[in-house]
Amino acid sequence: MTQLRFVGAIAALCLSSTAALAQQDFSKVEVQTVKLTDSTYMLVGAGGNVGLSVGEDAVFMVDDQFAPMAPKLKAAIAKITPKPVQFLLNTHFHFDHTGGNEAFGKESAVIVAHDNVRRRMAADQLISFIGARQNASPRVALPVVTVPGEIRLHLNGDELHAFHVPAAHTDGDLIVHFVKSKVVHMGDTYFNGMYPFIDASSGGHPDGVIAAADRVLALADAQTQIIPGHGPLAKRADLQAYRDMLATVTARIKAARAAGKSNEEIAASAPAAEFDAQWGGGFIKAPQFVQMMLGAIPR
Repeated sequence: MTQLRFVGAIAALCLSSTAALAQQDFSKVEVQTVKLTDSTYMLVGAGGNVGLSVGEDAVFMVDDQFAPMAPKLKAAIAKITPKPVQFLLNTHFHFDHTGGNEAFGKESAVIVAHDNVRRRMAADQLISFIGARQNASPRVALPVVTVPGEIRLHLNGDELHAFHVPAAHTDGDLIVHFVKSKVVHMGDTYFNGMYPFIDASSGGHPDGVIAAADRVLALADAQTQIIPGHGPLAKRADLQAYRDMLATVTARIKAARAAGKSNEEIAASAPAAEFDAQWGGGFIKAPQFVQMMLGAIPR
């Protein structure tokens, strides 16, 4: 399924660049369509999970996975509606979420993102923790509508509220709330069932990820369906468990830092040990998680 393909693609990414990733074999990946409500869907393939609002007004899409997935995503959408994607929102700049921008941009989709997403996509980037280079995107793939804080769209009988959560997974994260449908797309501020990847070199910080979870928990109830950046569809209780795990580990590292402990001493104390069995099987493995957190929490 997607998680294994995602991990394999990222492993290739760590060894090289976007050019190398484009050579990976996506031919056997099948897009799975999950209907959430009469107008909202989740598409699962290779890369970040996709959100979709479909109806009388337009097709609104959240993220678009790796570049080679664009034809497969278009085919999956065509089974739902004959309409093309008119609006495409990027939750952040990483190319397992923006790789299809060029293909959809060439078909006149209006690309929307946070201000920092366009800035980062317009220039070469280094994602330091995984040693990955992301090359500058072509002009047609860049967001044409950027927002510093939030934006609301009124489409398909729903209100789509996208809001910025500062210094979370990156410095340009948007979360999308499909208000009437009671669906939330959290992008990579939420990895369901696995340790998160926090891109500190691109402005991310654990405190921001915790704050993002708190904001969604405040607007969600037991019926809310939550689309994570990676992992299966979630409920509020799943997000609460993720938030509590991350808050506990963050607090332990901060306390150890305040006590004068070195990074080596903190790592040796295994501040996340009790969570490794449940959360350590994803892209970020248990030993990597503590090292990432130490790098993401400044002294």
